Amino acid sequence: MAPLISIKSSEDKLEIVNQLLLPHTTEFIQINSVEDAHDAIKTMKIRGAPAIASLPALSVSQHLTRGLKSSPVPDYLLSRDALKTHIDGILAFLYTSRPTAVNLGAATRRLTKTLNDGISVEKEPREIVQDLIAEGRAVADEDVGRNKEMAKWAGEWLIQRVRDQGLDFSRGLNVLTVCNTGSLATSGYGTALGMITYLHETQKLAKAYYTQTAPYHQGSRLTALELQTLQIPSVMICDTMVGSLFQHHSIHAVVVGADRIAKNGDTANKIGTYNAAVLAARHKIPFIVVAPISTVDLDVADGSHIPIEQRPPIEACLVRGIRYPNSGESEQVQVMITPPGLEGIYNPSFDVTPASLITAIVTEKGVAVKAEGETSGFDLSPIV
Repeated sequence: MAPLISIKSSEDKLEIVNQLLLPHTTEFIQINSVEDAHDAIKTMKIRGAPAIASLPALSVSQHLTRGLKSSPVPDYLLSRDALKTHIDGILAFLYTSRPTAVNLGAATRRLTKTLNDGISVEKEPREIVQDLIAEGRAVADEDVGRNKEMAKWAGEWLIQRVRDQGLDFSRGLNVLTVCNTGSLATSGYGTALGMITYLHETQKLAKAYYTQTAPYHQGSRLTALELQTLQIPSVMICDTMVGSLFQHHSIHAVVVGADRIAKNGDTANKIGTYNAAVLAARHKIPFIVVAPISTVDLDVADGSHIPIEQRPPIEACLVRGIRYPNSGESEQVQVMITPPGLEGIYNPSFDVTPASLITAIVTEKGVAVKAEGETSGFDLSPIV
């Protein structure tokens, strides 16, 4: 079966699959402006750290492509100063769409550098715009290749670790993941889910387990859809059942993605990841983080400085889906599962897993593990 995709783009047409409607309805919606891109990220029609970097970059490329074709000529093409003011404003606006995922900032910084480099050598505005269009598309295009690289690094590292420990995996490896990190969260293949896909493709995977997190979070539903599409044997569990799973089943690793990795290796990921890490440590199960280099934020010393997005309280009170049982209709309904007017709702999107609970961090450049005798932090320099 064909892999799922989150973004479709052409010369100046940009579409995303509305992830709020998945897995029951597949609907692509057009992104016609940077304001549309901002709204899609803010309302979580698109999600996943790599994907929410690709979409803004592509929306900037779309905006500038249309600008080059416009008549009369837009004011921002008349001078380098006007272009800088215009692009800086757009990038600053897009950066506000979601605060935790550092990939978004990495993408806007790349475009800022392209802009400033062009200005510093006194390129004409149209030439700088062409550079920006190419750079915006490159942000998205590079994602698939690096995802496959990190998935292989992570998969092979786990296989070797299991071998070194003398464990029997003749029937394949069992791996647990949290949230969605596949093609719908990236530009293709995936990060943590990419590792699971790699193990499946190389016939080293027995079963993938994935958690159902807080009611409104779509991660488990999207993971279910992706694993089903790829025909990967899998089991969904509630996040409160992870401890029971570890007690009664042989799990060889927990693998997760990341929205931001601090300099010492502390990692922000979807809420519920910290719970899984604590339980994995208790059961001596390796805990692996798989994420692109752009997710590593060397300007943040540790996890205490990672901004954690707080979602609107109402989202924790609602679930969306199709009626059950039904007669085949696909119309979606949204229901409230709490008493109306409930106060005191704690609803963070992410938590931070300390480096002390992480066994390995993987990027497209390789695998980082803690030095012999080190328990608290990582040296990430070889993989960034």
